[in-house]
Amino acid sequence: MGRLLLSLLSGALFGFGLALSGMMNPLRVRGFLDLFGDWDPTLAFVMGGAVLVMAVTWAIQKQMARPLLDVEFRLPGTKDLDARLIGGSAMFGVGWALAGLCPGPAIASLATAFVPAAIFVAAMAAGVLLHKTTLGN
Repeated sequence: MGRLLLSLLSGALFGFGLALSGMMNPLRVRGFLDLFGDWDPTLAFVMGGAVLVMAVTWAIQKQMARPLLDVEFRLPGTKDLDARLIGGSAMFGVGWALAGLCPGPAIASLATAFVPAAIFVAAMAAGVLLHKTTLGN
């Protein structure tokens, strides 16, 4: 029960942060990514804040033997930069620039901009399913 409640609170806090920061607004995100057009740098503060929060979180995590509500940390094991990672990252960036949404804001947008967000989330789920069926993991 504690794990479920903490997951719900964490998701609600994350969604609130996405809404407050403007990350759920595709026009604002595209404005941030349009470096050679009408560039809107305000989301840089959001990303800077996220990097700061994660730096503190990773420092705290390194001091812990295990998570509060689980038996072990489940972190990615690989640190290699390979063609798959770089190609996938590039595809993610292009998709983010075109749609103005990435997975977290898209899911949070289901509560406010249902049809466009639902189309994006359905396409994202289809892409994940296609990846799993064609490339395995």
